[in-house]
Amino acid sequence: MSGKLGDTEIVEDAYPELDAVAAIQRGLHTYNQEMGGAYDREPVTLLARGPDGTVRGGLLGLTFWGWLFIDWLWLSREQRGQGLGSELLRRAEAIARERGCGQAYTDTFSFQAPGFWESNGYAEFGRLDGMPAGHARLWFRKTLIVPATGAAPATR
Repeated sequence: MSGKLGDTEIVEDAYPELDAVAAIQRGLHTYNQEMGGAYDREPVTLLARGPDGTVRGGLLGLTFWGWLFIDWLWLSREQRGQGLGSELLRRAEAIARERGCGQAYTDTFSFQAPGFWESNGYAEFGRLDGMPAGHARLWFRKTLIVPATGAAPATR
């Protein structure tokens, strides 16, 4: 599928080149930083490894603009229900606080244990029912720091 708008052609590309993807990402990152300030993006990566070094779970996230974004938190079936997820989350929040973050957020699905987030102090602030069918996509947030002065937390 393709089309033109003025002298610009719009084309569907199921397998875009990395340069094309990077151009879109750079363009949006540049605009976002012009509007919101420097990201100061830093990854948060925590791995839960077994004695043999096998990854049994972990947390992947980012800190930027004074926020912790938890992108992925996963544990193998055998590791669930033992407090490991809460410990990963606690450590990620500690890293975020050290970086001056005052807030955290994540998104998940209704079949991915939303009660876990609630039991760790997160509150639902958004829901998209029917994604996927019979379930919902959920957004959670948590305040990490309540500044004594009422000022916004510092960013790195």
